[in-house]
Amino acid sequence: MPQTENRNNGRRRRRSIAAKEPTTIQPSTRGWTGGRYLPLNPEDLPKIDAAARSILTDIGMIEAPKIVIDHVIQGGGRVDEHGRLRFSGELIENALQGLTREFTLCGQDPAHDLQLGHSQVHVGSGGAAPMVIDINTGHYRESTLCDLYDAARLVDCLDNIHFFSRPMVARDIPDTKTMDVNTVYACLAGTRKHVFASASQAEQVEDIAQICYMVAGSREAFEARPFLSINCNLPVPPLRFDAESCEVAAAVVKAGIPLHSNTFGQMGASSPVTMAGTIAQTIAETLSGMIFAWLVNPDAKVIFGTRPMLTDLRTGAMSGGSPEGAIATAATAQMGNYYGLVNSTIAGASDSKIADAQSGYEKGIAITLAAQAGSNLITQASGMQASLMGCALESYVIDNDMLGVIMKSLSRIEVSDETLALDAIDEVAHGEGHFLGRAETLERMQSDFVYPEMADRRTIGEWEADGSLDIRSVAIERTRQILSSHHPSHFSDKLDQSLREKFDIRLPKLSMGVA
Repeated sequence: MPQTENRNNGRRRRRSIAAKEPTTIQPSTRGWTGGRYLPLNPEDLPKIDAAARSILTDIGMIEAPKIVIDHVIQGGGRVDEHGRLRFSGELIENALQGLTREFTLCGQDPAHDLQLGHSQVHVGSGGAAPMVIDINTGHYRESTLCDLYDAARLVDCLDNIHFFSRPMVARDIPDTKTMDVNTVYACLAGTRKHVFASASQAEQVEDIAQICYMVAGSREAFEARPFLSINCNLPVPPLRFDAESCEVAAAVVKAGIPLHSNTFGQMGASSPVTMAGTIAQTIAETLSGMIFAWLVNPDAKVIFGTRPMLTDLRTGAMSGGSPEGAIATAATAQMGNYYGLVNSTIAGASDSKIADAQSGYEKGIAITLAAQAGSNLITQASGMQASLMGCALESYVIDNDMLGVIMKSLSRIEVSDETLALDAIDEVAHGEGHFLGRAETLERMQSDFVYPEMADRRTIGEWEADGSLDIRSVAIERTRQILSSHHPSHFSDKLDQSLREKFDIRLPKLSMGVA
């Protein structure tokens, strides 16, 4: 009985104090430093590097288009008797030394700028899902332009999702040119955070660039504060170039748009079954794209975008939630930091079809490893389901909670006379017996703690009295609330009208909260 009474008294004290509290100010989780998880032993980093360089110099890339061959040969490479494009050791080293480091990907609002380099971690959305879970029916259907815009304005409100990478395809727009333009418009209109987009063909890059210049006010203003970057998969594992993607990449860096040089291999299928082999091949392929982009524009901002994925060898299908993929991803982030390159990875591509326990543990483990390894940009860290085939809007709200916890895990424990708190311990031990009412407790409540919005910390009785809802049900309701109330207005009426006059914009103004 005394123990029960003490617990009840403690709860009453906590609630009494909480009732007097101002609303807590959540600390920003953007750009916290990782790099303490090292899946590769330090002595093995030069071995991986040597293997990657050997792949480029001794094996080479096949199916290189003329634009790549011309630039690489001019830089010191050659085409061998088998038609494989080989990079010289000097060219690789010159590119690694010459690539731009420690740059900023900006938001339309400077509050959302991403300072990159030095193992600073940022997490965001991503993917190219053809399907979305309808928030009203709970069933999968083809994704639309309005779904994409809804995802952007949802992410705009979620503090622990730091950037918006296009997560789904607008399946209601069949031709790629119109789809690419509308995708960029919907993303930029839906969020003030930095946007990752893509271009299906090189000629579309000019339209995308013009949208960016119009939003910024001029090309010079955009290049000074680039709020959009382009994902591009230049190589197709194993060791092949995609001709159209290479043309896109060249157009991107010529237009002054930051480029993500990405490689999607699958361990055991398009990459070796061994983790070390997959890492080495992935690095070589990713560097091949970066070197080409650097040769086209030595001042280009290029991101080292390694994406080692896993094939479930029982079925031959990609598995986004595997532990092996999570470890390989973290290892390539470690290699990116070894080179000193701004880097990005994929983590969070759960195999689960809905936001359930499987989704939570697969995402949580993979994203934590990538963050702890110091990946600068972790894409697909929110919203994605079904091995990147589906997107769920309520998952963004749940994952925002999860990402706050993961980012908090990057913080170091401050040890000082103040934080050791010996005087406070002495006073409490001789006084009222708890720290809840102390000034420093209330002060640090505002600055030191990440509080979940979706996770339920109430008592069992309170939870039952409120309907015994699971986190997905609560998140769906929260998602509906945000979408019904948040309509970003950072595009002026004049800018929006100018964009609609110049481009075939398909997003209805009614969907943007404009009558």
